[in-house]
Amino acid sequence: MDTSAPVRILTVCTGNICRSPVAERLLQAGLNQAVPGGFVVTSAGTRAMVGEPMQPISADIVRTFGGDPDNFAARQLTPAILRGVDLVLTMTTGHRGEVLQLDASLLKRTFTIREFARMLDVLDQRAAASGGGAPPSGTADDGDRLAANTAFWKSLAARAAGVRHLSLPPNAGDNDIIDPYRRSPEVYRQMEDELAPAIVSILRHARLNVPA
Repeated sequence: MDTSAPVRILTVCTGNICRSPVAERLLQAGLNQAVPGGFVVTSAGTRAMVGEPMQPISADIVRTFGGDPDNFAARQLTPAILRGVDLVLTMTTGHRGEVLQLDASLLKRTFTIREFARMLDVLDQRAAASGGGAPPSGTADDGDRLAANTAFWKSLAARAAGVRHLSLPPNAGDNDIIDPYRRSPEVYRQMEDELAPAIVSILRHARLNVPA
């Protein structure tokens, strides 16, 4: 396991112009604050509108939450893009299935973003109840700190999956983020309402587990 490299996270939706770009840019912005240089977040689409920028309302949402929507171009999801990714966060269960059709080895590292966030909430609640905290402190320099962060996140998928049974939603549809493409601004707001809490949970977990 290469602990010298940043954690690689991929977000996935259909066209790669509405949902996954928002998740990409907001996760990157928040994770940069938690562990500078510790993460690289990218995105792709299962039927991408290759080369297109993110939709204007999606870009506005990114700006509202402090991210940068500029210089974005949609990419088609391919096996090459999936190679070496540490964590795949999809916008729906259908996208998760399409990821696994391309690379079945990612089974234990691919989640819908909403289910992954709920799992992290359970882990955070357990840690708070037991008095647990961040990964062991005492690292000598920034390189060691980044290595500790990478090791922590590379093992996170397995720990999250271990509490899946405690984080099941009332309805299976609660795992999905609605697709607002070519729909009204109100549907974009619904997308935002579904996606933002998941991003907040992931960023909270990162901040709570920053190596000292």
